[in-house]
Amino acid sequence: MAEDKFPGWHGTTIIGVKKGGEVVIAGDGQVSLGQTVIKGTARKVRRLKPGGHEVVCGFAGSTADAFTLLERLEAKLEATPGQLARASVELAKDWRTDKYLQKLEAMLIVSDGKDIFVITGAGDVLEPEHDVTAIGSGGNFALAAARGMMDSNRDAETIARDAMAIAADICVYTNGRLTVEKISA
Repeated sequence: MAEDKFPGWHGTTIIGVKKGGEVVIAGDGQVSLGQTVIKGTARKVRRLKPGGHEVVCGFAGSTADAFTLLERLEAKLEATPGQLARASVELAKDWRTDKYLQKLEAMLIVSDGKDIFVITGAGDVLEPEHDVTAIGSGGNFALAAARGMMDSNRDAETIARDAMAIAADICVYTNGRLTVEKISA
């Protein structure tokens, strides 16, 4: 198991669900230091509108690092309007090769309503295989729960909310105070 650069900091579960022509990204509000909840109402899902093209982003990891990455993503989107995949790849390339950005500890889920991607500091831009993805401390719990609901008649928002509720019941670093953003293609 890899050592965590910030071993005392935990928190955040972000999920992205694509279903029925829409994408929902939801995130909990908990930030913890060790066994102490530092904040329960953090807002880790944001809506960006670079060049008039809307994109929804959720982040896990260091908040300051995530905001740096969101600013860089916004600049990439302004340079390539309406091309989320290209902007995401350009951000991942910079993140992987720039000595300053390499030190950033965060992950992003981004969507323009048509596509959904996970962007990592390892240079990855991943499109989920089953139209659902999750990151953060409770990400695997939320992912498993959502994958189990994808064949149901639930819509994307209901799946995201229900999966986050399950993750919050299991993961001590996840709470039920959600920020939910929906975007259509």
